[in-house]
Parts: sequence; C-alpha cells; structure tokens
Amino acid sequence: MNKNWLQKAREHWNYKGDKSPPFAIKPKDGQRSVWDFPRPPIVENVGKPVRVSYDEQPIAQTSKAKAVLETASPPTYYIPKEDINLNLLIKLTNKSSFCEWKGNAEYWALKAAPQKAIAWSYSKPFPEFGTIKNHLAFYPQSLDCEVDGAKVTPQPGGFYAGWITPDLVGPFKGEPGTGGW
Repeated sequence: MNKNWLQKAREHWNYKGDKSPPFAIKPKDGQRSVWDFPRPPIVENVGKPVRVSYDEQPIAQTSKAKAVLETASPPTYYIPKEDINLNLLIKLTNKSSFCEWKGNAEYWALKAAPQKAIAWSYSKPFPEFGTIKNHLAFYPQSLDCEVDGAKVTPQPGGFYAGWITPDLVGPFKGEPGTGGW
C-alpha cells in the first residue's frame, strides 16, 4: 500500500470535529453532536446493553460493545465475536473493502440470506484500531438493533452503517446533500 495515498485519503476531509459547521444542530442536555466527534476517528467503550436481531431471532447481545466515533457520522457499534451467535453467519469471500483508518474489511451474511452483507469486521486492523479486532459491526438497515433498550435508526443513504440513537443530533452524513462532507 502506498503510504502517500493513505495519508492523502486521511487528510481530504473538511470537518475534523474541532469546530461545528453553521448547519450543525446544537445538542440539548443529554445529547451529543456528531460534529463534535473527531477525525481521525476514535474507539469508545459503550458499557450499555447492545442487541442485534433478525426477524425476532437474537444474533448478538453484549454490554462490551465498542463504538467508532467519526465526525459527521453516527457511531458504528462493534460487538465482540464471543457475544455473537456466529452459527447464524457466514463470511463472504467475494466482498471486501478498505478503510483509510481501519484497514481491510471482511463481510458477513446470514446463512439464511447469504446474498446480502449484514456485518463487517477487520481481522487485521491498523494498530490504532486494534481494539476492534475480533469484533463485528452490523448494518442497522437490515436488522433490528438496540442500544440501552432504544431502537436504533439507520444512518441515511444506505452506504454508511451508523446507528442513530435518541441522544445524537446531526445532520448526519448520508442525508441528501451531504456528499461533499
């Protein structure tokens, strides 16, 4: 991998969490703005119960989730493999992607619906994100997800997989007109 390319990919963002743009919604008490999340992203221990299910069948349940926080996006939640029913999943061998912060991603599908990725993981993340190794992140667009008993709303746009909870304000990357963020 070309280190100059990687550095350029990491530097091209306009907003980096150090100041909110004028269109950012001001958070109320008990809320956080995604515009205060940093770039480069960070990993935060969640400590609240996190659940993922499909068609009322539990896939994952944990109080040891990690959330990746990145400017303009709702958090993505990473669940330890030990708290996932991996018997319901298969690793997709025909799909991969690259994140300039985390490295090469692998994708997972439900055995019952193997044509659609519902999760991803980083088996060899960059050192800064080593804490998400042996964790999976799930697309809330395809599943029923909860954090601390609150139903998650999927990040808009279909490409990103952030989990919007009632304590977050945006606007969120992925909404119409946000392509330049």
